[in-house]
Amino acid sequence: MSRTELRIGAMASRTLQFSLGFVVLAALLSAGGRLVRWLHLPIPPAIVGMVLLLAVLACFGRLVAAVEAASTPLLKHMMLFFIPTVAGVMEQFQTLRTGWLPFVVACVAGAALTLAVTALTLQKLLKRQGAAG
Repeated sequence: MSRTELRIGAMASRTLQFSLGFVVLAALLSAGGRLVRWLHLPIPPAIVGMVLLLAVLACFGRLVAAVEAASTPLLKHMMLFFIPTVAGVMEQFQTLRTGWLPFVVACVAGAALTLAVTALTLQKLLKRQGAAG
């Protein structure tokens, strides 16, 4: 095989892997939305979709590479996904003006909790990696 054929084959393989991963992510997001509507859950559909993603990846480990191939480019541009949220907050600015304190407390507490859980998880994983290595 020539170098060009090898490159084309590798590119086709990456494209198929990306496509499979994107289909898995989109299907689980859609399934999360359907579950929330069907069960009348007070949880964002994206969170339910991520729990479903965790379950699928735990059961079908072969999909990890495909989901990683699709999610890596999306994560590089993650800030773009926050634009609708920021626009929604700005649309409710008048409401926030009257009740800003609970909003700020919730934002700071949520950020602190997220940071603490992330740090503890990383610490635990690094200890586990050190014990295994």
